[in-house]
Amino acid sequence: MFPLFAYRRKLVVPVAISFATVLLSSCATFSSDGGFEFLEKNARTQLDKQVVWHKSDADQSRIQQYTDALLLQELSVETAVQVALLNNPGLQASFDELGIAEADLVQAGRLGNPGFSFSRLHRGDEIEIDRGIHFNLVRLLTMQQTRKIEQRRFDATRMAILQAIYSLSSETRKAYFNLLATTETLSYTGQVKDAAQAGAELAQRMQKAGNFSQLKQAREQSFYADAELNRQRAALAHSRARENFYRLLGLDMTRISLKLPERLPELPAVLETPAEMQQALSQRLDVQMARSNTDALAHNLGLNKFTRFINVLEIGAVKNSTSQQSNQTGYEISIELPLFDWGTARVAKAEAQYMQAIHRTADVALAARAELRQSYQQYQASYAIAKHYRDEVLPLKKRISDENLLRYNGMLISVFELLSDARSQISSVNASIEASRDFWFAEADWQMSKLGKSSGNSMTTGQNIGSESGDKPVSH
Repeated sequence: MFPLFAYRRKLVVPVAISFATVLLSSCATFSSDGGFEFLEKNARTQLDKQVVWHKSDADQSRIQQYTDALLLQELSVETAVQVALLNNPGLQASFDELGIAEADLVQAGRLGNPGFSFSRLHRGDEIEIDRGIHFNLVRLLTMQQTRKIEQRRFDATRMAILQAIYSLSSETRKAYFNLLATTETLSYTGQVKDAAQAGAELAQRMQKAGNFSQLKQAREQSFYADAELNRQRAALAHSRARENFYRLLGLDMTRISLKLPERLPELPAVLETPAEMQQALSQRLDVQMARSNTDALAHNLGLNKFTRFINVLEIGAVKNSTSQQSNQTGYEISIELPLFDWGTARVAKAEAQYMQAIHRTADVALAARAELRQSYQQYQASYAIAKHYRDEVLPLKKRISDENLLRYNGMLISVFELLSDARSQISSVNASIEASRDFWFAEADWQMSKLGKSSGNSMTTGQNIGSESGDKPVSH
């Protein structure tokens, strides 16, 4: 007597099979560039710069050779930005995020693996084996919608990485100008210290000779002590600025020595005129990202409503064949019964998230419009202040100094009166350097505000790169 075997196979109904065949024929695959071409194009168009994704050791070696060649010459602000965009490791980590987002997008466009069930029952010599294969029909029906949602998330990731590119460009510019400003201030405070030291030594000799009072000698010594303190603070500010600049460029300061200008660049002859605010607003990345997020939530709301009552649906055909009876055919449906959860919570959450996104988009647009106006106002005001120092304050101080030098040469004033006049110029020179630096910061923020959310003029907050005395210390 032979054992009895029973076979049961669950097959997808013809309609579902046809649908799956279409999806399989257009199965999602990875793109050749991983969406990086979008970043390359925008960096080239908006910044006139190149970005490269380091995917292999060969890419790393090629970029290293290129950046080494750039660093052989005196570093301009544009070259510094290019090196940062090619070499900054944090930006490369953002590019890897793009690969993660594309993997999610590809996964959303692929069919879920079919489920397989197996059971073995026996009764005496009779053995029954059940085999089943089933597909999630809800996932098939909602796959197109789900892929659209993941596509929007992928696009949002690209926009966020593009924002990181723009932010790194802006921060590198500000770090470059800050380093030049601290370099110039360090040089000037060194000159002030040398002059103060010479005055203090002369006063000490004259006091010993009986030609100078102890009070006057103490004043000269105090000025020298303050000058030395300010030089040390300027050196610390310069060291911090250099460390930050090297970090943004992705360079090791202990191994590479950069060639940099000793002074800040001259102010431009004319200011850039503001573009049409509404046009600039529509091009800002933060506004585009907020709108994209709102669209994604709107489609997600539609998907939640579609699966409100039925979130689990499986369908298949049944064929039962045995060795002793004729074949049996039919079908079966597996469905979730909405007895306890009618999907109202999911729909309510999606609706609340959608309304929240709408309000946040409006808030982002309002903040972007205000930032554009404020950035340009700061750009104008910083230029006016720096230009006033350059054209009015410093020339006037120089004229006074020249007149006092003539009086000194004519023996009408003493050397200490000449030094006292020079001290009055220290604060003006330091303020002029700060004003020039602040203009270039404001210029970087203005350019950034036309592309996306600016980090603001944070580098200037509480930072005086020079001072006249201990009452106005150099800080960073």
